Amino acid sequence: MEIGRRSFLAGSGLALAAGSAAAQSFELPTAPDPSPAAEPAPPATPPGPRAIDWRRIRAQFALTPDWIDMSAMLIASHPAPVREAIERHRRQLDANPVVYLEANNRSLQNRARAAAGQYLGVPGEAVALTDSTTMGAGLVYNGLRLRYGQEILTTDQDYYVTHESLRLAALRTGAKVRKISLFEDIRTVSEAGLTARITSQIGPQTRVVALTWVHSSTGLKLPIPAIAAAIRSINAARGEADRVLLCIDGVHGFGNQDVGFGELGCDFLFAGCHKWLFGPRGTGVIYGSESGWRAALPTIPTFLDSSAYSHWISGTDPGAGSAVRMTPGGFKAFEHLWALTEAFWLHQSIGRAEVARRTAELATQLKDGLAAMPHVTLVTPRSPRLSAGIVAFDVAGMSAQQVVSRLREWKVIASVAPYARPHARLTPSIRNFPHEIDFALQAIRAMA
Repeated sequence: MEIGRRSFLAGSGLALAAGSAAAQSFELPTAPDPSPAAEPAPPATPPGPRAIDWRRIRAQFALTPDWIDMSAMLIASHPAPVREAIERHRRQLDANPVVYLEANNRSLQNRARAAAGQYLGVPGEAVALTDSTTMGAGLVYNGLRLRYGQEILTTDQDYYVTHESLRLAALRTGAKVRKISLFEDIRTVSEAGLTARITSQIGPQTRVVALTWVHSSTGLKLPIPAIAAAIRSINAARGEADRVLLCIDGVHGFGNQDVGFGELGCDFLFAGCHKWLFGPRGTGVIYGSESGWRAALPTIPTFLDSSAYSHWISGTDPGAGSAVRMTPGGFKAFEHLWALTEAFWLHQSIGRAEVARRTAELATQLKDGLAAMPHVTLVTPRSPRLSAGIVAFDVAGMSAQQVVSRLREWKVIASVAPYARPHARLTPSIRNFPHEIDFALQAIRAMA
């Protein structure tokens, strides 16, 4: 199915305002036929900041207009291009499911992999498709070729999904999991201090460093490129089987930060696409380096690798791990999986840098307002170098759940971090406006 890109924004009711210059435009087909999909070409992004009509961005979401939704970190409302793509595929599947599936499944999944690769600057062959961040973590950590006695280094501040995936991997392989604390006081953290804290703990038996890019508990953003650079220095003196693999839960930076996979420098990055990327619900990705894929094996049989059945029939070993083999097979919500391409196109059309800039502006406005309130303790670092879109805070005399409940009375959607030490969280995104931040601050000010 040949998918052009001209008039994409105009065709979906989305426009960018750039002075008198014409907005970028791409094309979405209105009636795809069941023929193989071509890999999309990356959209052209003009250099430098652009004036974007954020009202038109917001208009792509069918959000209830009298509520302020600042929970992008949880589950996405599908923007119009994604909704329309899901519906197009659903109609075709309902009309002739076997023919449409047979003609399109592999090509449409590979089209989504290509779009995901373009978004972070890698070939589509480096990307596996999953259902969620949780599935990505499970597939990566369960698939790593760990030897008995090797060590997985992680932190006390990481999330349940990381800790549980690592515990299960250790049970399976005989590897050990060691947790360290990232900080004593989040108010004193620095990029250099965090990097040293982690890399100084890497020992001869350390095979994996398992971290989270942006912590959902506090909103702290780790300096992953600096950590990766330090690990590369350590790996210079190690053989392939002993080099340290840097694995990142990237979901709360994925879709709101202007950093490519190569710039991050990790071996694996896994993330759900139904949060900040506003992709189809029930979709996710794993990005892997060449050495990362060589160090991992799939857990779930794939349908995407064209050679999988021939290896099965001939009884031959398919060889080293790869992204295509890591992509789970099985029957699933295909219309959601196939519509993932449109989510990446939407972000590409706005511009990764512009999304990051807007997210940082709104988060900074929120943090500045909270920091000025005597009855509020801002948990998230104020520097954009140490934070992204998550803003965590406490209100004196109230539990985190009470704060969230009070905000719901004002029709402001916040959430509670599911940790031993819970905080209230507001997570502004490109769907939000400065006046919505002001309204949320007014509601919190009233809690004094």
